[in-house]
Amino acid sequence: MEAENSKPLCGIDEAGRGPIAGSLVIAGVVLTGRVEGLMDSKKLSEKRREALFDLIRQNSRHHIVRFSAKQVDQLGISRCLQQGLKAIQQHLCECHYLFDGNSTFGVDNITTMVKADDKVEEVSAASILAKVTRDREMLEFAQKYPEYGFEKHKGYGTKAHIEALAKYDRCAVHRTTFRIKALDEPTLF
Repeated sequence: MEAENSKPLCGIDEAGRGPIAGSLVIAGVVLTGRVEGLMDSKKLSEKRREALFDLIRQNSRHHIVRFSAKQVDQLGISRCLQQGLKAIQQHLCECHYLFDGNSTFGVDNITTMVKADDKVEEVSAASILAKVTRDREMLEFAQKYPEYGFEKHKGYGTKAHIEALAKYDRCAVHRTTFRIKALDEPTLF
């Protein structure tokens, strides 16, 4: 998709805003070649996302920004998103920027669109790069911290993850500022 003013379109999306463990990953993509089958990463199988990941990298200019759980705790999600959007603008210059969602997080020269990851190929591509990058990181964490089952839930607050937290408490890749009812709220007895 080419913007009206002949600047290329840079699609931007993130993965990892809501989990209680792992990084926040933000990706920006300017497609330079055709990639078939792009859609919202959540609608694709893991195998298909992995295959598209390499095709997108080969057919785009892209930039991926990662904020660790510790950085998310220190800065907060909004500030991380703001810094990530600015970093993408600095690395992928002279573009029209389209971010999935409804907030620019105070960053100038960004357009937003709800569900852009399912409507605009560049944003779909960014969605896939962000999700695969984050999922691969969570698989690495699963090797290091096998008791949490990161390979299954990717850091989201599933029942099994909460049960593991109740048993083992948080590890180094958990976000300590994200309240977890089972751990952080006193029981009334």
